[in-house]
Amino acid sequence: MEQAYMHAGTQVDKGENARLSSFVGAIAIADLVKTTLGPKGMDKILQRVAENDQSISVTNDGATILRSVNIDNAAARVLVDIAKIQDEEVGDGTTSVAVLCGELLRQGEGLIAQRIHPTTIAQGWRLATRVARNALEKSASNNGGVGHEAAFRNDLFQIARTTLSSKILLHERDYFANLAVDAVLRLRGSNNLFCY
Repeated sequence: MEQAYMHAGTQVDKGENARLSSFVGAIAIADLVKTTLGPKGMDKILQRVAENDQSISVTNDGATILRSVNIDNAAARVLVDIAKIQDEEVGDGTTSVAVLCGELLRQGEGLIAQRIHPTTIAQGWRLATRVARNALEKSASNNGGVGHEAAFRNDLFQIARTTLSSKILLHERDYFANLAVDAVLRLRGSNNLFCY
């Protein structure tokens, strides 16, 4: 019956083969961008395959790489879409999201090979998320109160400096971090962006 809706040469995977194909595709995408992470991350050479555009570009930006890859694997497509949403919403972290998802899938593949049901694995990941969040909340400190202005400013500076160190403002990040902290402190809880 399903043959009537498929193009010639189309292959259907079911059961274990479909599951394995999904794991392999998504993990391959994660491995593709993993090598671009960090200060010694490697660049990738990308060549377009369109008839009228054979341009070549060199990049280590995960978002650019993931946008350039043609994907026919459904799980890999979901991984790329997750990274794309990360880029649209936050503007950074696409490679980290792809690598984290890929590693979760790699571990999940091992658990499924041990005959653990996917629902049990997902429940375990949800539990791990709650435990990690609780640990982060316990280790967090609040320097926003009265008498902690210098510590609060330093916390804001460190956050801004870390945020600005990823792509564009690497060499002038201290200057721009101070500029961002001054802007945040000028607002002092107000939502009015026009206060002076």
